[in-house]
Formats: sequence, C-alpha cells, structure tokens
Amino acid sequence: MSADETAADIGVIGGSGFYSFLGEVTEVTVDTPYGPPSDSLFLGEIAGRRVAFLPRHGRNHHLPPHGINYRANLWALRSLGVRQVLGPCAVGGLRPEYGPGTLLIPDQLVDRTKSRVQSFYDGQPRQDGLRPNVVHVAFADPYCPAGREAALATARGSGWQAVDGGTMCVIEGPRFSTRAESRWHAAQGWSVVGMTGHPEAILARELELCYTSLSLVTDLDAGAEIGDGVSHTEVLQVFAQNVDRLRTVLFDVVARLPKDRECLCTSALGGQDPGIELP
Repeated sequence: MSADETAADIGVIGGSGFYSFLGEVTEVTVDTPYGPPSDSLFLGEIAGRRVAFLPRHGRNHHLPPHGINYRANLWALRSLGVRQVLGPCAVGGLRPEYGPGTLLIPDQLVDRTKSRVQSFYDGQPRQDGLRPNVVHVAFADPYCPAGREAALATARGSGWQAVDGGTMCVIEGPRFSTRAESRWHAAQGWSVVGMTGHPEAILARELELCYTSLSLVTDLDAGAEIGDGVSHTEVLQVFAQNVDRLRTVLFDVVARLPKDRECLCTSALGGQDPGIELP
C-alpha cells in the first residue's frame, strides 16, 4: 500500500447511524500512544481531496459516548496527515423552533461531561512511557471559523436553512436528560444538547487541527416537548431520514474547505512546548 493511499488531509468523525460515508475506500488500522481508536479509518477521495472517515462509536455502535477513546481518534487522524476535521453528530433541540431535521452549525460549546480525559497535555505518562508537558490552550471560540463558514454556506446553498451559530451543551450520557435538566439547559440560552462534541473539539484544538461541528437535530429534548421524551430509536429514525441529505452536504463541504489554512487553529499551542512530538 502506497503512502498516498494511507494519507488524508480531511477527517470526518461520523455520528450515530452514519457509518457509510465513502463508496470505494481503503481500510487502515492505526496504533496510537493512547490505545486504539474507535475503529479502522476508511480513506477515499472526494472532489480531489483525500478524506479519512472514522466511525465515532465503532462500525457496530458498540461504544457509548463516555467510552469513546477521543484522544486515540484525533491522534490517529492527525497521524495520517489530517489537518481539518468535520464532526457531524445527532443532537436534541432545546428550543421549539429547533425541531427534528434542523441543521445547526454551532459556534459555542458548554461542557457538562464528568469522566472524560480532556487533554493530551495532562503531564501523565502515555502508553509509550513519554510524559507530555502541561500546556494551556485557548478555547474561547471552540470551532474553526473557516470550517463553520464553509459548512454554513454549503448547507444553505443546498436549500437547507441551516442555523448560523448557537451553543451545544455536551452531557455525559449515555442516558438522555431528565425533563428538569433539559429545561435548565434551555433556560441558560443553550441551543442543542449532545453527548459526543466534547472533548472531541478541544482535543482537535490541542493538535492544532481545524474542527467544525454539523449538528443535526433528531428530536426536541425532554424539556422542549410533551410526552414520554426521546428514545434512541427515534434518534436513529430521524437521522436515517436525513442521512442522504447530510452526506451530500458533507461531500460539498469537503470540496469547499480551504486548502491553505490561515485560521488561528494552526497555532493553537502558541509556542508552548508540549514535550511530545505531534504526528
């Protein structure tokens, strides 16, 4: 297998029910100092760009949100040459106007997870025995501005009235929110709630990768609707109804992403020494 066949510059980390992104692909197994990623990486070409797809929960959806090895996933992508990452995901709407089928391109994030490792630079030894330095990375704006612009323009150009900006609240999972929690999230002015957007975004930033979330609303969260609340079956049904449309948008976003990165994501470390060599 040639080096070109195992290299990519754009990564797509797929969400619930979204495991068939590329047609003809090369399957690559990647080892990392943080253990194995969620699955093999599947490499192919879209619009002349090399793309690596990684099923976030594994191809059989065997990994719960809190059990995903986020560090291994991002490290594996960067080790193949990826520098821009798209993170499509299923979320619940926290406002009545953000009903099923809404596509939101968030510009802010709130972390309400509890047990996840959130940094490559925590001073703890890795599996290979190397100990990274403690590094502090700015995260005021969690998403790449160039990626957000490309995603929003592409979605709207396809006729999807995508929402420009909003706050994603990330909860631990795998359970859904109680009605009281959901109402509290909405009362804070947050837009959608998901389970996988963090620490994915900060780990990408620590590796100086561009990261863009495309958040597909599959349900109104418990505090924004009446009835028994959302079920996983409903989430998968709505995602399946929109998957072809989302795939088309993702293909077009890949083509629209800038080939030369000029955003601040490229210098996120700010000259700090991480004490380990990035792949």
